[in-house]
Amino acid sequence: MNSSMERIYNGIVKENPVFIMMLGMCPCLAVTTSVTNAIGMGVSTTAVLVASNVVISLVRKIIPDEVRLPAEIVIVASLVTVVQLIMQAYFVALNESLGVYIPLIVVNCIILGRAEAYAMKNDVFPSLFDGIGMGLGFTIGITILAFFRELLGAGTVAGFRVMPSFYKPIDMLVKAPGAFLVLGVIIMVMNAWGISSRQAELVSGDGCVGCAAADSCGAKGKENCEKKEEAKA
Repeated sequence: MNSSMERIYNGIVKENPVFIMMLGMCPCLAVTTSVTNAIGMGVSTTAVLVASNVVISLVRKIIPDEVRLPAEIVIVASLVTVVQLIMQAYFVALNESLGVYIPLIVVNCIILGRAEAYAMKNDVFPSLFDGIGMGLGFTIGITILAFFRELLGAGTVAGFRVMPSFYKPIDMLVKAPGAFLVLGVIIMVMNAWGISSRQAELVSGDGCVGCAAADSCGAKGKENCEKKEEAKA
């Protein structure tokens, strides 16, 4: 598998932001009441993620370390503004439905995390495909979550009724508690199949979180990381 396809595969499967890394939970849980909203948020986030990765990779060598994070935030905020203006002009209903969660893409930990952990350390083309992979992974993740919430909570998919007339929707699933419930069930099924989330690896002490999260994994996590690296060597 070439490096470009590997970055896309990692973003969708091995490092899926929603189900594996469990990042960006605020928009993930808030906008997944319908498949339409989820796809809209996913596409918007992917556009910002890809563009920010490319721009940051291009200018990474001229940004002083002292202002690295502020520079990244300014770049991301500018791109989010462009995306929001496009949505206001051409996708009015979707923009109103997503509301404040479009501007909040600026502080989405997926965007800033990839900018800091990958785009600032790699060339343009790897950063481009990293953004595509993580964006697709995020879009697929929240769309799956929205599919089950809308299907079981409203009996519809993307606004079209698909459940039979006698089906009684589970209203709780399209409310805030339903988001946590559906996500928890999906993670439970993944764990049953042996697909561990990054948080589960950290709790068990078996995961190597890499440099991007080294400060938050604790002494035990760092010790396990070092042991794994020694074993690989």
